[in-house]
Parts: sequence; structure tokens; C-alpha cells
Amino acid sequence: MELSRTTQHVIFHGWEAQSEDRVPKSQMIDRTTDVAFEQYRQRRVAAWDRVAANPALRDRSGYYHDRVSELYRFLVPEGQRVIEIGCGAGDLLASLQPSRGVGVDFSPAMVKKASARHPSLEFINGDAHDLEIDEVFDVVILSDLVNDVWDVQAVLERILQLCTPTTRVVLNFYNKLWQGPLGLVRKLGLANPVELQNWLSVQDIENLLHLSGFEVVSTQSEIILPMRLGVLSGLLNRVIVKLWPARYAALAEFVVARPQPAAIGAAKGEPSVSVVVPARNEAGNIESIVARTPHMGSRTELIFVEGNSTDGTYEEIERVLTERQDENLVLLRQPGVGKGDAVRHGFAHATGDILMILDADMTVAPEELPRFYRAIAEGTAEFVNGVRLVYPMESEAMRFLNYLGNKFFSLVFSWLLRQPVKDTLCGTKVLSREAYDVIAANRSYFGEFDPFGDFDLLFGAAKCNLKIIDMPIRYRDRIYGDTNIDRWRHGVLLLRMAAFAAERLRFV
Repeated sequence: MELSRTTQHVIFHGWEAQSEDRVPKSQMIDRTTDVAFEQYRQRRVAAWDRVAANPALRDRSGYYHDRVSELYRFLVPEGQRVIEIGCGAGDLLASLQPSRGVGVDFSPAMVKKASARHPSLEFINGDAHDLEIDEVFDVVILSDLVNDVWDVQAVLERILQLCTPTTRVVLNFYNKLWQGPLGLVRKLGLANPVELQNWLSVQDIENLLHLSGFEVVSTQSEIILPMRLGVLSGLLNRVIVKLWPARYAALAEFVVARPQPAAIGAAKGEPSVSVVVPARNEAGNIESIVARTPHMGSRTELIFVEGNSTDGTYEEIERVLTERQDENLVLLRQPGVGKGDAVRHGFAHATGDILMILDADMTVAPEELPRFYRAIAEGTAEFVNGVRLVYPMESEAMRFLNYLGNKFFSLVFSWLLRQPVKDTLCGTKVLSREAYDVIAANRSYFGEFDPFGDFDLLFGAAKCNLKIIDMPIRYRDRIYGDTNIDRWRHGVLLLRMAAFAAERLRFV
């Protein structure tokens, strides 16, 4: 659904909210009589008008801006509806190749320059504190803006009106540790002169986002050498800055946030559900899965994807489905090999608004699924990952070495994904159809390298800045058959995937 600048409301998953009602004008601070604010604004407008008139000023920090653009291209997929508040000459916005691009800047000279440089985009002369734009966007960008505004919270509250439940707000700002070094560089004439700055920590920004109706999805520290010095720049800014303790010395802090469900509006109606069950040599569990999977939402569809079993699993599923005669029970033959292939095949045929994976070994009980459903339906999470390592397990549920391996990989993948993920290989994962479609559309970034399916989804969710939430569950003994996991062979494969993900997710 395309939305114009005159759009008065947005609809998502049956959700509808008047944009003007989300941030009532009565709650917004009136700056028209604030003399100190107006003087502050005029000084900054004049300063940025001078930068617009003198290209040499911008060129002094050319490498830094090129690197920032590169990082934004990693965080923001092409073809999104993007608005940048404090857009300057519009080069960052243009580099993202948006389907709809709007830039806002309080400097008339900058807006004129941006419009001439990027005629396919729209540029508006306006102040971030007083935005009046009746349109919603997929991405809102505040690049190097919060260091330079009068009231950060007021600006964040204003941009809430530009958001849908799936909008991402991406902002970067200077690390407070660089206050002295940047001041010295500017005195030496090696960087643009600026007015007094706000020096905010990541914790300050997280707090202000929370107060303004947002929650943080991820944070990252970038750029330790803001100048071009050949191979050294790449080594320091792509690798070293991502490691402890160097990351604490980074110049730029990046934060990705999303609207809090309560701030943006609640979903209306009950979404439908598709539960995909990859099943290979699990004949003894089929009847229990069908009998025990609870009804959720407006409709619950149960899809078995049978994976060339040797114990009659396909025939058993056929028998149970024939007896039940329920149109919400579906049987598919897996076209390829591996659980990942089965999951992708099942999701491709699923019709539900919420997609779930339930392993056929019954080590996670189907009765656990409603809590996953609620987290997605209520907007608490966009991707829910089951965790087996919180509650005590049944005695035969997981071998000790497997337990240690899971603990190790939870640390590795939490670092890779920039979000805490306590259990990477729990088969129970749940996400919305919209979230899965975004992951699938960007799958080419990683390729179909994952035979398990867990990492295809986790890596994809992290790359697309989805909010991942761990859901503790009880892990039970297998009551039929043997595991399809080979501890050593698959452990080596996990290490290889971790190295691959480091290159694609962290060292960019």
C-alpha cells in the first residue's frame, strides 16, 4: 500500500491509528515564545548555511561521511520509504536508494543544495522540533542530529507521528570520549567548526527513546579512525573497532529503535496462525502433535513437511489427517534435504499471519505455543526464539557436551547479532508473516547456506533489525525415535556459520 504525503492514517495487521492522535499537540512543547531556543536555532541555521556555501568545509570530513553512508546502507535495505531529519545536502539519503525519499533540514541553503543535487528526492525546509508531515515511513534517520538539537526528547516525540508499528528509527551520534579530540581537531581547522554540542551516552539515548515511546533493537560502535589512511583505515574501522576494548573508543554510536506497541497503537482483531512441523522419522509423535496443538488466534493451520522418512512417517500423517478430515491440517513432501529446506517449504505454503516452527520430536510441548503467539500478536516482539537453557531439563533431554556447546554458541551469536540470544538451536521459533517476508526478500545477502533453518532466520532477523525476544520453555525427553543432530559434524558446521556471519554481520 503506497501512502502519500496527505495520508491521514495507516493500517497494519488490522491496526489503524490517526497520526495526529499518537502525539497529541497538547503534549508538545510550544517553542514560539522561547527566546533562548530561537537564538540557538538561528545560530545553527547560519552555521549550516555557511557549510552549504563552502564545499571545502564538508570535504574536510569526507571519509567519515563516506563510512557513515556505508554503514547506513548495511542497516537500511534498498527500496524503503525513508525520511532523514537533518539531511544536509541529501547525499546519505540518496545513497540508500529509497523508493520514496524525503529530507528535512532547517538550513534553507542546504535544502536548496540538496534539491539541486538529488532531484528525484523531496527536500523540505523545516525544524526537527516542529515537524508537521502527514506521512509514514519505513525508516526514519537522524544522522549526527541529536548532538545538535535543543531538545532531543521533543524531536523523538515528534518523529513518532511518522512511524508505523514496523518503522525503524536509525540514529548515530558522537561518543562522549571524543569531545576533547574533536574540539582540538576543529581548532586546528581539520574539521568543520560547530556550535556547542550535546554529548550523550548510549544509555542517555536509550533512556530518551524509552521516554519518547520507542524501544531499542540494537546498538553498535563504529569508526575508530575518521580519516582515510589506506589499509589501516579498513582494518581499524571494520575489524578492530568491533572488538573489546577498542569499541569503547569508537567515534560513532549507532542505535536502531522501533516504536513501543503501546505508543503506536494496538493491533485489532486476532491474527491467524500457521504451525510448520518438519518431520523426519517421527511416526510415533504425529497423533500427539495433532491432538495437543492448541487453537490460537482466528485460525490455526498445522502443516507437516515430511522429509523422506524410513519409518512410515508420511503414511502415519496421511492416516491421521484422513481420520480428522480438517481443512486446517496440511501434509507436504519436502522437496530437498535438511530442516532448513523443510521450514522454507512449509512457510511458502503457509497462509497464517503468524508463522511458527514446532519440532516433531515433542521435546518442546505444543502447549507452549500460545505464549509465543501472544508475544507476536501483542507486538511485544517481532521474532520469538525458544530457550531451553533457563528452566531445569528432564534428565535425558540434552547431553552435557551438547549443553556446553549451546552455551558457547549463545555467547558467540549474541555478539554476532547484537541482541541477546541464549539458545540458538532451539527448534521453536515464531515470527509474523511480514517479518518473514522481509527476511526472505533479503535472503540473498547470506544465501541458503543453513541446513538447520535456525540461523537463516536468526541472521536474517538481525540483518533486518527485527526485535528478537528469548522465550524460556521447558525442554523434555524425546519419547520416540532418535535425534537427527550429529554433535561433532554439526558442531563444526556451526563454527563455519559463525565465521561466515561475523564477516557478513559484524566486520562490515
